Amino acid sequence: MLFAIICTDRPGSLDLRMATRAQHLAFLELNKAAIQFGGPQLDSDGKPCGSLILLEAEDRASAEGFAAADPYAKVDLFESVIVRPLRTVFRDGQLAE
Repeated sequence: MLFAIICTDRPGSLDLRMATRAQHLAFLELNKAAIQFGGPQLDSDGKPCGSLILLEAEDRASAEGFAAADPYAKVDLFESVIVRPLRTVFRDGQLAE
């Protein structure tokens, strides 16, 4: 099942994000087989202010476990984390249903 993991950074935490980025990227690399898409959300100045990951996981508990294991989560970067199941309807320029 596909899950959207939507994370919002705590205000004023860009330095913490940048200091933890290498560990975060290494974590993503270890889990790349399950990641459909991932990247930072950007603020009005084009600076990272959150994350969006589309993750293939067995169930919600597995997706939540993935989110909790992210080095960004471990250093308390996020103000909020939302994990939601997602159904693909449109992909790669065409309907997927």
